[in-house]
Amino acid sequence: MVQENAQSAVQDVEFSDIPELREEDDQINREWVDQLVDLIATDDSAEVKTFMAPLHAADVGDVLEVLSSSDRMGLITLLGDEFDYSALTEVDDGIRLELMDELPNADIARGVQELDSDDAVYILEDIEGSDQAEILAQLPTFERLALRRSLDFPDETAGRRMQTDFIAIPPFWTIGQTIDYMRDADDLPDDFYQIYVVDPSYNLLGTLALDRMLRAKRPDSIEAIMNNNVIDVAAEEDQEEAARLFERYDLVELAVVDDSNRMVGVLTIDDIVDVIQEEAGEDIKRLAGVGDEEISDNVWDALRSRVTWLMVNLVTAVLASLVIAQFDATISQMVALAVLMPIVASMGGNAGTQAMTVTVRALSTKELDRFNIRRLITREVLVGALNGVIFALIIGVVATVWFSSPLLGGVIGVAMVINMFAAGVSGILIPIALDRLNIDPAVASTAFVTTVTDVVGFFAFLWLAGLAFGLL
Repeated sequence: MVQENAQSAVQDVEFSDIPELREEDDQINREWVDQLVDLIATDDSAEVKTFMAPLHAADVGDVLEVLSSSDRMGLITLLGDEFDYSALTEVDDGIRLELMDELPNADIARGVQELDSDDAVYILEDIEGSDQAEILAQLPTFERLALRRSLDFPDETAGRRMQTDFIAIPPFWTIGQTIDYMRDADDLPDDFYQIYVVDPSYNLLGTLALDRMLRAKRPDSIEAIMNNNVIDVAAEEDQEEAARLFERYDLVELAVVDDSNRMVGVLTIDDIVDVIQEEAGEDIKRLAGVGDEEISDNVWDALRSRVTWLMVNLVTAVLASLVIAQFDATISQMVALAVLMPIVASMGGNAGTQAMTVTVRALSTKELDRFNIRRLITREVLVGALNGVIFALIIGVVATVWFSSPLLGGVIGVAMVINMFAAGVSGILIPIALDRLNIDPAVASTAFVTTVTDVVGFFAFLWLAGLAFGLL
């Protein structure tokens, strides 16, 4: 009965009346999704294929993310051979893994065979060993060996991200020979921006950009016009380092070489944009202590990614509480201290987080080196001290008026200066120290900086108040 109702609803829908996939704010149109869900319910493959035909693979990935689990599989099944598996590179890891578990290995093998090698590796790398081996075994020999080679490189390296399809030619060819070769070849990459000049052992000798090749004459020698100033990256190099090369030299494509300097693949700008977003996202999430959590994760996965650093924060909060406990008699005699002391710690924590964020970002982008580290430390210390003076004056006046006590206003002002200074110092020195100890500063800095600002803030305020009012 449900299916009959869905079929009836779909019959009333003319494809000319289909709403746009995206609304003005770039969000997926709910009405469009509802029509797709109705089509899936009819189990009509032809109608679903027609409905989905105009979409780019990236849009298909967004659609998969908004559908329910059952509708995702229903959509992929109905699309059949027309489902573009590159859409799976556009979805959250959790959704991709869920789909990989449900799809038959034969379908995955067929799908990845049509993809560029970098996209195929991205899909295959998260599949369990036995299933991965079964999928690879169903691929043609050349594709299988190329994918195995990429999968043998460590995670998040240039070798994992590279595309193994590229155009390599000898230096003694002419422009005319190169053009004729590309016209006749059946296995050229779908997209490429330059040609690589190699010797018989595939050692990289130079590069030739397409624009330069098109401006040359057919008799011109490749060796005479190629770019000898080669920029490449080792296959074992971290993908973040490769991204820096793209940024530094304004590249759109970069050769990847093995430890024998033989060319094994290329990195392209579309992959590096993904790397930059991925690395930036990781840093942001690590600063907040949420691990590798994705939007699609369930409650248990989200809980597991957050609980570790919440436990660390609990320990640091206990340390701050122990400091407060040393002044319990002082606080009991002057309730105003309990009202004001969170302000000192909170302002210090925020100031420390600002300095820490700037430092962690500079470390991750390699902008912080021995030439500018002293200048940055000096700047952050001075900024912390000056912020302390500014807000000391503000909170000092507020406390004086609020509690009719100029002395209390002076105490909280001095405590504010001390804690803001400590925030600036800890916000830059703690990430640098962790980096020197080969500990990721994005992961560990927050807990340590917060501990310093809480402990220093509470201690400075309560100790100074005890001295000023004779409560110690």
